[in-house]
Amino acid sequence: MRPLNILLARLGPALRALVLLPLLALPALPAGAANAGWATPVGLWSPLDRSGKPVGLVAIFEKDGLYYGRIEPLSAADDRAARCTHCTGSQKNHPIDGLVLMQHLRLRNGKYVGGNILDPRTGRVYDCELHLIDGGRKLVMRGYVGIPLLGLSEVWQRMQGTPGVKVWPVPDA
Repeated sequence: MRPLNILLARLGPALRALVLLPLLALPALPAGAANAGWATPVGLWSPLDRSGKPVGLVAIFEKDGLYYGRIEPLSAADDRAARCTHCTGSQKNHPIDGLVLMQHLRLRNGKYVGGNILDPRTGRVYDCELHLIDGGRKLVMRGYVGIPLLGLSEVWQRMQGTPGVKVWPVPDA
């Protein structure tokens, strides 16, 4: 007899169920949970408005252990002349497409924390953190001032094989 069969034969029905149930549940995991690429936020994301409609495209990338987010063109109809007129420093008047709006996030206890996010409409910079939900299909981005309690959250949808989207090279951040 095999060792597992011997063990199961010696266990009572209740204990046998406790041993077997976790093994039986493995095939029920969502396909996305098995995809190691979805264990990080690296990829293309679309922030969703309150009605669930996509409102843009952000490419999240990793460089030297830190995570960054860059605005990508969503469609050919995007205004390529749009600039970040309210931004300061090196981002002042930078084209919106290609603008790095999230910087310096690092993984800590299952969340991506310690970074900041730029609101290109106002030029304001907020602290931010991210965490993945729904098996990595969505993420929650929380922008805040000082402490996460004083902020707003947005849900972003992972984009799968978005046709016609040009992903710009990773900048030297």
